[in-house]
Amino acid sequence: MAGESDWQHALLRDLGTDAPSRPVLEQSAGATGPESAAPAPPPDHEPAAPAAPPVPRQSHSANLPGPVPQSVPAIDPRLLIALGGPQHGDSLTRRAGAGLRRLASSSGQEVAEQTRLAREVQQPVTTGRVIAVTSIRGGVGKSTVSALLGRTFNHYRHDPVLALEADAALGSLPTRLGAEAVRWSCADIAQILTPAMQLTDVTGYLVPVADGGWLLPASHGRVGAPLDMRTYRTVTLALRRYFGVTVVDCESLPGEVARTAMDTAHVRIVVAPMTAEGVHATRQVLDWLAQLPHAALETTVVVLNTQSADASLDPEVAAGHLRLPGVPVVQLPYDRHLAQGGPIHTDRLSRGAREAAVQLAAEAMRRAVSVR
Repeated sequence: MAGESDWQHALLRDLGTDAPSRPVLEQSAGATGPESAAPAPPPDHEPAAPAAPPVPRQSHSANLPGPVPQSVPAIDPRLLIALGGPQHGDSLTRRAGAGLRRLASSSGQEVAEQTRLAREVQQPVTTGRVIAVTSIRGGVGKSTVSALLGRTFNHYRHDPVLALEADAALGSLPTRLGAEAVRWSCADIAQILTPAMQLTDVTGYLVPVADGGWLLPASHGRVGAPLDMRTYRTVTLALRRYFGVTVVDCESLPGEVARTAMDTAHVRIVVAPMTAEGVHATRQVLDWLAQLPHAALETTVVVLNTQSADASLDPEVAAGHLRLPGVPVVQLPYDRHLAQGGPIHTDRLSRGAREAAVQLAAEAMRRAVSVR
């Protein structure tokens, strides 16, 4: 355990700090009972937008065969204006009802469950863990789930967390994480990384996320060439030594990079839409994972994502169809804020979405630390 702590503290010292900066971890470290160890709620106000990416301490961009990429907006500013203000995930009526139910019921059991999940998410790791998120097709919420995971890990953990986008064609991870601009892509970083680089050198090429993590986009803010398998392997193998957790937003199956990521990641997360055809296709993915040479199903989690308030499919029947031995199914309920499709503000998420995100992060970390 001492080795794990030294590894994490060494990374923090590389960033210029010797102690965790997140209040929830400091609170948990000094807790004497379940109630005091409960996770801190998300901040009441979304943090200010991140500043421009820092200049790398050393220049490694000379390794690029072409010109240094320019910073471009992650999303057209006109679309952000059209999006308007972020909605709350729950309606006012639902929020008021939930508040009354909390007042009328005992909170002891709820606090104990929150504490258990928080400890699962905060489990130490000796080497960086890679969590790959994919789906059978695009548009079912894999980038949303990746962003929720990245924000959850950043909230609870004190080691560096990276959100890596591996879908150069249809990925929307920079938008979901609130990035104002993107510059360096996976392909660019693959040509720059060297074993001599320190964490501060690497983060100079990444996009800082408002809640403290980092983002590596797959493209320069537009549809680009597909990310090839060799580049993906180079980037993930090089970066995992700097970050405690790397969440990879993969392309959809059966893409080459998606298959590679699912085969090599410590944990696999498959996002299924709450539709009959989506659940059926996702079950086929699980059957494929069961045929891999290693025990892939043991490190797989399914997210059943409800994207419409009018979804008619019975969630329990759908979850039962996907729940294979050793494969948990986490249900992500409909959330008006997530349905907007813009930057995710944690203080605007519904209670159900927040709880599902923590449960998913706990299920993923439980499996990640069991992999040798």
